[in-house]
Amino acid sequence: MVLMAGGVGTGKTTLCLEFLVRGAEKGEKGLFISVTEASTKLLQNFTTFEFFRPDLVQHELITIVDLPIIYERLGLNREELKPGEVDILVRTIQDLVRESGARRVVVDSLTSVGFRVRSEEKARDFILKLGQAFSDLGTTSLMVAEVGAVPGVHSLYGVEEAIVDGVVMLSNVRRRGDLLRVLQVIKMRGTVHSRAQYVIELTPIGMLMAPFLKGGRLET
Repeated sequence: MVLMAGGVGTGKTTLCLEFLVRGAEKGEKGLFISVTEASTKLLQNFTTFEFFRPDLVQHELITIVDLPIIYERLGLNREELKPGEVDILVRTIQDLVRESGARRVVVDSLTSVGFRVRSEEKARDFILKLGQAFSDLGTTSLMVAEVGAVPGVHSLYGVEEAIVDGVVMLSNVRRRGDLLRVLQVIKMRGTVHSRAQYVIELTPIGMLMAPFLKGGRLET
């Protein structure tokens, strides 16, 4: 389970989509759980990328689920979820993974679900239970988290980075009047990885990445 943390416009959703597409091309089914944006709008936005193939959705190699619709069907459409309802939500997500046969899962975003449980204690409980559920299912999961440009802060509730296997931080950096998207792997258990920053570009054929040159004045 990997936390994809970053602010608005840093490329989190696009990177997660490409993760599912590349998996589907290898025969690994994917599940995209959309919390804040309707699946119809997501699909419309995805068609601007050449790497996205609508047939992967048509053939159910990638399944896109609107979590607000799930809330409504479960009768959980109130503003705040109760502790018992958090358990129901976790079990429902587990069932979605099993029914879709997904090996790769994206939750976009974890932050938005957290707003429905309100208290930090219940949010941490939800994240821990969801993490255990994904571990039991054996999936590779990307959890999107909205985090502002605060040095050293990689999560909203302070527990996410402790339970996940990896943390990838995406940010916007200003240099000489340009706004650059930057990616950095903060943590990745079980592997030796670079902790350097990389400039990323979201192109029609997929994400391109290049070493971040340190010259020039930087403003986060």
